[in-house]
Amino acid sequence: MHWTFLIIAGLLEIVWATAMKQSAGFTRLFPTLVMVAAMPASFALLAFAMRGLPLGTAYMVWTGIGAVGAFLFGVIWLGEPATLLRLLAATLIAGGIILMKLAG
Repeated sequence: MHWTFLIIAGLLEIVWATAMKQSAGFTRLFPTLVMVAAMPASFALLAFAMRGLPLGTAYMVWTGIGAVGAFLFGVIWLGEPATLLRLLAATLIAGGIILMKLAG
C-alpha cells in the first residue's frame, strides 16, 4: 500500500507542477485551484508512504516521478524541446527510480 500511495503522490506532483505552469503566475483561477488542491494531496500521500518506506527511497521516487512526468508533459503537450541531452537526463532519472525500487 505504501508504494501505491507513493506512486499516486508522484502523479499528483505532475498535476500540481503542470497546473502551476498553466496558472501563468497564479493569474488564471482554474489552474491555480488545481495546484492548490493537488499539492497538499501529493504531500499527504508522500507522508503516508513514508510510514512504511525509507525516507531516501520515498523522496527520490516521488521527485523522480514528478520530474520525469513534468518533463514528458512539457514535451508532449506544451511543445518543449526534446533534445538528446534532455531525453538522456530523463532516462537516467527514470533508471534511478527503477533501481531504487529494486533496491528495496
